[in-house]
Amino acid sequence: MQRHRASEEPRARQCAALAWFQARWPHGTGLLRPSCSRTNAATRPSRLAPRVEPSGCHQHRRATASERGERPIRWPRRQRDGKAQASALAFVCLIGLLPCQALGADDQPWQLHAQSTYIFQAKPGFRALYSGPNSLSPRWEDSYSWTITLFLGARLWSGGAVYFNPEAAQGVPLSRLTGLAGFTNGEISRTAGPHLRLYRARLYAQQVIPLSGATTSIEEGENQLALETTARRVVFTVGNLALLDIFDENRFAHDPRSDFLNWAFMTHAAYDYAADARGYSWGGVAEFYWDDWAVRVGRFAQPKEPNQLPLDSRIFVHFGDQLEIERQFNWSSRAGALRVLGMRNRARMARYADALRLANATGSLPDLNLVRSAAREKFGVGLNIEQELSATVGVFGRGFWADGETETYAFTEADRSASGGVTISGELWGRALDRAGIALARQWLSAPHREYLRAGGLGFFLGDGALRYRPETVLELFYAVPIVPQAEVTLDYQAIWNPGYNADRGPVQVWSTRFRVLL
Repeated sequence: MQRHRASEEPRARQCAALAWFQARWPHGTGLLRPSCSRTNAATRPSRLAPRVEPSGCHQHRRATASERGERPIRWPRRQRDGKAQASALAFVCLIGLLPCQALGADDQPWQLHAQSTYIFQAKPGFRALYSGPNSLSPRWEDSYSWTITLFLGARLWSGGAVYFNPEAAQGVPLSRLTGLAGFTNGEISRTAGPHLRLYRARLYAQQVIPLSGATTSIEEGENQLALETTARRVVFTVGNLALLDIFDENRFAHDPRSDFLNWAFMTHAAYDYAADARGYSWGGVAEFYWDDWAVRVGRFAQPKEPNQLPLDSRIFVHFGDQLEIERQFNWSSRAGALRVLGMRNRARMARYADALRLANATGSLPDLNLVRSAAREKFGVGLNIEQELSATVGVFGRGFWADGETETYAFTEADRSASGGVTISGELWGRALDRAGIALARQWLSAPHREYLRAGGLGFFLGDGALRYRPETVLELFYAVPIVPQAEVTLDYQAIWNPGYNADRGPVQVWSTRFRVLL
């Protein structure tokens, strides 16, 4: 995602494509290119937040397409149909051959971008002393996801714009998307089985109000029209979007389509932010920029039930409030940023202690569904830092604490989390367009949460039937190589110790290949 900040160094592979295309068609074709820079210059929702796979592991996930408001596209019928994966991969590769171009900052009334990302994953078998209803399968499995997104934008008036993103997705998760806190594919939450499904991802309006200060140029990119504004300004965003489009940005670890794949690196694993099962919601955000400082306040709708698609329209009754303070700085002449994030959720959530108390009184297994009877609040606070060490190396770190008294409502099952890592440009070894990264994350459960699982309770994702508790640890490495200016292939490896916080299971290894095309 790009913020309303001054732009950074160009992305060489995209600029090379633009230069080639402009030389061949100097007057353009009306199509737009991907942005040639990664910048913190704009509040432009472009990063997607993973969320719970709405199909498979629970009966309430199995609503029909019409009930979900989805439009199914007739596609392969079998879950492991090789034609589905081959077709997806072929499409990703072919659209990368299409040329695209951007209009200039002075004459850009509209924009059109597209992306397609295909991810294949394989998990070898691993040691497991036992398994439960919501366990990661100890057998060999494979998984894939495919997403296609159009990014449409139009300038309405000075500083005002509207953005619309239709999206289609299909895929099959590992173990019905159960058994882990750090799930291995940030794109898988958008899928709903082996049929390609079309839905609206985003539809929102944004108004930028300049105040004073130095002039800042915001370059065109996905969900961002080129704009001249000031370093001191107010930005309002209202509509259907992903909360992570604006909050908890980190340019080294935030987007599973371009950097780390695991959920634990897209955002704080313990950040139970308001969203539907795909990671989108309805709400509004006000941002205030004052030179190197920024303050963001937002409210978003919660799902009606934990990790489901339907959203609760009573946004003044059930909601997710966010407050973020950001400070941009330079350390040894290298750019960095520090962000402090606060979360307050209010929804009809069950408490782990209530489920345990009822189970002790009745002699049955604890069940959150039996005690989800009243609106309750959940609080959390997090820290996010990013820092360039050189022109080719950047580091990041995150840490988050949530109270952990109530059930996970919209993200993954974690009550405390920490992560950090390094990304490196291939310029160090003579391949300037390549990228590599390594990161480590750890998640913890609160005392009542772990006692609930130890007693045989089932969470939305977790439930081995028993628990020998240990924190879950994730290691991820990736290497990305451009194959044409608009397309990239990534090789990725993940190792997970104590999957589902259970020392009686694992470690787990997951090997991945990602193909991505940007237009």
